[in-house]
This record gives sequence, C-alpha cells and structure tokens, in this order.
Amino acid sequence: MSQLGLLTARRFAPLFLTQFLGALNDNVFRFALIIFVTFTVAERTGLDTRMLVVLTGGIFILPFFLFSAFAGQVADKYEKAALIRHVKTAEIVVMGLGALGFWLESYPFLLAVLFLMGLQSTFFGPLKYSVLPQHLAPDELTGGNGLIQLGTYVAILTGGLCGGLLASLGHDAPLAIVAAVVGIALLGRTAAAFIPPAPANDPRLQVDRNIARSTWTILAESTRDRPLFVLIVLISMFWFIGATYLSVVPTYGKVLLGADEQAVTLLNAAFTVGIGIGSLACERLSRGRIELGIVPFAALGITLASLDVWLAGTPPAPAGVLTPALFFSSPHALRLFVDLAVIGACGALYIVPLYAALQARSDPQWVSRMLAALNIVDALFMVLSAAFTVALYELGVGVPGVFGVVGLLNLGVLIAATAGMPEFRARARALLGRSAAG
Repeated sequence: MSQLGLLTARRFAPLFLTQFLGALNDNVFRFALIIFVTFTVAERTGLDTRMLVVLTGGIFILPFFLFSAFAGQVADKYEKAALIRHVKTAEIVVMGLGALGFWLESYPFLLAVLFLMGLQSTFFGPLKYSVLPQHLAPDELTGGNGLIQLGTYVAILTGGLCGGLLASLGHDAPLAIVAAVVGIALLGRTAAAFIPPAPANDPRLQVDRNIARSTWTILAESTRDRPLFVLIVLISMFWFIGATYLSVVPTYGKVLLGADEQAVTLLNAAFTVGIGIGSLACERLSRGRIELGIVPFAALGITLASLDVWLAGTPPAPAGVLTPALFFSSPHALRLFVDLAVIGACGALYIVPLYAALQARSDPQWVSRMLAALNIVDALFMVLSAAFTVALYELGVGVPGVFGVVGLLNLGVLIAATAGMPEFRARARALLGRSAAG
C-alpha cells in the first residue's frame, strides 16, 4: 500500500490519529503552562523565569528516566491495543486534573499533573512504535514511520500555537484550556478504540518492578547488539539536535532578527515543513525497503545547513520589529528559514530509516524493551542538550555559533557511526550506484 494510503487503512489510521492527538495535547498543555509560568508564576513569586521553564521541562522528562524500563516490559507482556486504550483513558483523567490546576492557578499542582503527563507518554511511546511492525508489512515500515514523524511535528507546532493562544485569553483562559485538553483527550481515546489487536510479544515475561535494576537490565541488553545500539544512539542524537535548535531559534528570531511572535512561529514552521517534506520523500527514496544508505547523506545535510547558519553570522541590528509581512524581505531571515527547512527535511530522512530499522531488527520478544531503552537514552540526550547549550552560552558562544558547534558534533557522530557500523557505508555506496544507473 502507498504511504498516503496508510492514512485510510484500519491497521494504521487509528494509531496515527491516537498518537497525533496525544502529541497535540501534550504540547497544548505544556505551552499553556509555560505561558502561565512566564507571565503569572514568575511575577507572583519573583523567581527567575528561565529556571521555572527549565524545571517545567525537567519534570516532564523525569518519568522517562524512571519508568521507561517498566513500561517496555508491560508493552512486551500484554496485548498492546488494550494497553493503548488504558493509557488514553488515563490521559482523560490526567487532563481533567490539569484543567483543575489551571482553574486553581496552582503551579505545584500543575507540575504534578505535568509529571503524570510525562508518565502516560512514557507508557505510550514503546506501545505505538512496537505496534507498527505488527500491523504493517516490512515494505510499509518506512512509510508508516515517516507519517508518524510528520504527525508528531505537526502536532508539536500546532499544540504550541494553540497552547500559547489559549493561555493568552485572560480570564477566559482556564475554561478554554479545560475544554481543549479534555476534548482532545476524549478524541484520542475514541481513536484508540479502533486500533486492531496487537498480540503480546512475550506473554510469559516476568515483569521486574525494581526501577533501578530493570533500567540497568534493559540498557545492558540494548548494548549487547552493537548495530542496534548504534541505531539507538543515532536516533537520540537527532533529538539532541532538535531540542537544541528548537530552544535557540526563538532567541535568534527575537533578539538577533527583531522578529515578533508570529515571525518566530514562521521559523518553527520551517522546521516542521522540512520534516513533512523529508518524511514523505523518504518512502520514495527508499523504494519500499528500509534504506540505511540515506542516513549518512541526511546527516551530512544537517551538518551543512547548520554550518551555513553559523557562516551567515550575526545579522545587523534590527531597525524595527520584523513582522511576517516583512519576514521574507530580510536576507538573514530568509536564509535561516531555508536552513531550518533543510535541517528538518534531512532530519526526517535521517530518523525515519533508523526507527524502521530498530523496529524490524529487534528481537520480536524484546522490541518494546528496545524502544524503552531508546526512550531512556533520548531523555538523557535531551537533558545533555540543555546543559550543552547553557555551557556554550557561558563560554560566550552566540546563537549562530551554537548551530556551528552542533553541526560539527553531528559530523563527528556520523563518522564514528559509519566506522562502527560498516553497513552505512555499504548501503550509501549502493544507493549512489543505483542513482547513477538511473
């Protein structure tokens, strides 16, 4: 079946809608909370806004460290479609609590709800990715993963916009946020009801409830198969890059370009548009197979576009506010827009084959636990991203320089990965040969 045809297939469409609505709801809530923190909590408490925002992000990521191993075991032991429905039912309850938190305007209560949101996302992650190889044919995995990535980034952008808009409605904000997050959760649970059964991978598995021991066991198991662990590290590197760039782009737009909120949104949209183009192009370039030969070229594209942002340097001091109407008349803004779109497109071409390969090559009894190990490493890399960015700022590196350093770091990881997994080189040469032959 064609990639877009999957969007109408019962074995894929309900899962796609479920994950899209889940990602949308996460980001509506998180961005509404960030606006609340920035304009309400900071003013009332006198605390540093940046520290409050960092704390908010850390609370959401914490469950991935603590409970991913347990979630992976549960996903392998039990039937997945039923588990997804349970997780989505829990989301309704969590969002109801979140609605109460906004109504009460209680920051500690909202942080507790955010932790619960991270917890339900921790359980949903291994489920959604381990269902794909059960419901899709091998030649559909690349296309299916591409659509999942596309949906995720559209949801992130849309959720951020909606969350910020809802939080800015003044006295009507709590009611609007309540209606949005609970309504989206109900839609997600409805979509989950149509996901076809997905049998347990290892029904005889004895679940280890010791958090530290099970986490160590799963991470140790993931390192035993070197090629699979290379895939995990490369996927996590993508999230490192994405987290870094998405955190510095608003600063670039607002401070260096003088852009208003709508113009900064255009920059974020460039990345999302690129992800969409790359996600759809990956299926065509792969020709129905899981093509790891694309990955080195995509990683090189990320590095080159990142270095171009650095080479563009710091733009002249803005003469006024850069609005969307003036955005594309600014050479620096246009160049950054194109670079971000290229980074997004290459990012999709990079990550989609990696996800598909990890799903297809993992031991069927261990696939959810491998994806749980990926979640743990992803969370670690995103925390490292924040620390790395702060360290660069402390060293006096500007925003363009952050792009340059991360681009070079990505190149180093690419070289190490191709050395540790020769298949990348072999498949890249084969892909070049196939392209040359027409």
